[in-house]
Amino acid sequence: MCIIMKTIIRKISLILFALAISFSVYSQKFGIGASAIYNPETESIGAGLRVEIPKNRISFVPQVSYYPAFNNITEFYGGISLHLAIINPRKWTLYAIGNGSFNGWLNYSSSSVDNSSFSNWGAEAGGGFTTKGCFRPFIEYRYNFKWQETNARFGIIYFFKCKKKKRKRAYCPAYD
Repeated sequence: MCIIMKTIIRKISLILFALAISFSVYSQKFGIGASAIYNPETESIGAGLRVEIPKNRISFVPQVSYYPAFNNITEFYGGISLHLAIINPRKWTLYAIGNGSFNGWLNYSSSSVDNSSFSNWGAEAGGGFTTKGCFRPFIEYRYNFKWQETNARFGIIYFFKCKKKKRKRAYCPAYD
């Protein structure tokens, strides 16, 4: 099972990397990031990778996440989120999240859940907060409708082709 999981995660990571490269050619800017994930219902800790492709107020965010074997539930997700900027001033953004994903539950056979299986789906809704700039820390809170549980994500995204705004020098006629 471990070899299968590593192969699947490697393939999903390669797909995300290929998407990032292809979108960099066509997109003015895009970001690649990582996150830490906490699920309070299962008391699980996980990690995630994502690519963010912004287009006006909507961002397309292909992503993968993995909850390792030291948790009660060992699983991974691979899917896409849509982020809709709700409040978008100059230095930060508050956004709504909709997510659809494939869920691979690796230790389902040891579960007491009826009809548990390896292949599942995930559908999440939630909200997030991020800053603007080349490095963008973010925090998100989501609800998973399939498993009726929540998760919090904390991470950072680096945006390529990001133009840093130069600070204007103060003009002083006596010294210039």
